[in-house]
Parts: sequence; structure tokens; C-alpha cells
Amino acid sequence: MSIRPTLETRKAVPTMEGAGVHLHRAFGFQDPSELDPFLLFDDFRNDIPELYENGFPWHPHRGIETITYVLNGTVEHGDSLGNRGTLGAGDVQWMTAGSGIMHQEMPQGNAKGQMHGFQLWGNLPSAQKMVDPRYQDVEAKEIPEVIDDDGTKVRVITGEFWGKRGPVDGIAADPQYLDISMPAGVKKTFKIDTYRRAFAYVFEGQAAFADASAPSGVLLEKEVMGQEVNIRDMSGDRTLIRFGTGDEVTVQAGEQGVRFLLISGAPIEEPVAWHGPIVMNTQEELQTAMRDLRNGTFIKPAH
Repeated sequence: MSIRPTLETRKAVPTMEGAGVHLHRAFGFQDPSELDPFLLFDDFRNDIPELYENGFPWHPHRGIETITYVLNGTVEHGDSLGNRGTLGAGDVQWMTAGSGIMHQEMPQGNAKGQMHGFQLWGNLPSAQKMVDPRYQDVEAKEIPEVIDDDGTKVRVITGEFWGKRGPVDGIAADPQYLDISMPAGVKKTFKIDTYRRAFAYVFEGQAAFADASAPSGVLLEKEVMGQEVNIRDMSGDRTLIRFGTGDEVTVQAGEQGVRFLLISGAPIEEPVAWHGPIVMNTQEELQTAMRDLRNGTFIKPAH
């Protein structure tokens, strides 16, 4: 077994999207090979309605998949195919934009005005860039949850983990998307396929992530899972941890426990031509998409 080295730990950066939604971006619009097949990850969280209620009005997507996971409040959505619906707390929507879709997402707070959710963009390989769009809306009750003897709780959104399989399927990147809660002081090792790119995103509490290397500014812990490793300083709220290669990640929860997402996927390793919500392989394909938008031919007939 080999512990994945921590390549980078960084805080999500405040930004605005849509019609003035204040959010934090952990990564996106930078080097698309960094976390291939994933392109962007946003944490939209606020308890001031005027900072999110104008939402994400009608906009296009082509060549990607978007994954929306709601923790608090609701998100009403609609699209050019006539789909309408509302995502509630704990619900997930996996949208394959494929050949092109126009949609909108309008967040609303809970009774206290609180809104919290995540959106992840996954790339599509060239062979699937122009597939028919589709949705998978998954209610919270459909997502399996596993609780270990030490109190660790894992919601399995996609992929297989501890004998449970997430309800979202047919995804190009074959991802594993886990929502993990660990009680204070618990130490745990999570296995990840060696050939996947992986990252963690801490959004409650704190944790240290074991590192097989010995960078500066680390705390040395004598033994984790039978081997001497280095553990970085505690990572707190809104922190992205990007891992190198290996087949396991070891986590030490802090004094208040920790809740984080652990996400991995098989890299596509293809050229990326990217402009806003449209991600293709070549500049020519990107120009075609923009021309389609101008000409009103962006939405393609179903195959």
C-alpha cells in the first residue's frame, strides 16, 4: 500500500458567478490537466439571501457534466428540454450537457435563509462530447450511507465504497464521490484506485492528511497504518487538498471532527479547448459551438 502524497493545500477563493451569486472556487479556469477529468469546483454557501437569490439564469453548456450537491436550502432548475424540478437538502443532480443544453439554477435558502451546495464540473471525452443531454436527479433518501464502528459516516454519491454503490451511474469519468464525516480524533485510511486523480475538500471542522513525502511545515507523526509518515498542519473549512499517486489517503480528524468530500476519477488525457461553460477538444470545435449559440442552432435534435 502507498499513501498518496499531498501535492497542494489551498483555500477556496471568493468569486461571483451567475447573476451575482457569491461563492468560493476551489479550482477552475486554470490548468485543466491538474485534476483531469475534473475542471471546476465551487462551494456556494451563504446565509444572506441577497448574495445568492438572483441565482444562475439561463446559460449554455456543451461538452461537460455538472454535478450539483445541495446541503442546505433548495435549488430550482429548468432547461431547454422542458425539464423542471427542485433539489432539496441532501439531493444530487448529475447533468450531462453533451451536445448542448440551456438551463438555469435558482437557489433558495432554508427557513433561516441558509443556502449551501457544491457544483463540480467533469469533462467528457471526445467520443462523448456530442451525446444527447440527460439528467440524473437523485433524492437524499436514495443515497446510501455507511457508518463504521468508530463513528465515521460516508454518503456514497457515486462509485463503490465499503460494499455500497452510489445511485448515479453511466458517468464518463467513472468517478467516486464521497461525503465523509469523522468524529473528533478519529484516524482513518480510505482506499482510492491508483490510476485516478483525487482531491479532498474540507467544509466543516479540521483534519490532517497523511503525506508520504516530507515537505516543510509538517508535523511528524511516528506511525500511521504501520509506517512512519508526515502529516501536514490541520486543514480547515473551505480547503482543497490535491493528492499525487498512490492507493490510499489517511486522515486524522481534528478536535471538532471533520466533514469533507473525497472525489476521484479516471483522467481523460485529451486536449482541452475551454471558453466559459463550453469545453471541447479543439479551437475549431469551440468556434463551432459559439457560432451555434449565435445562430440559434446550439440545441441539437436527439439521436
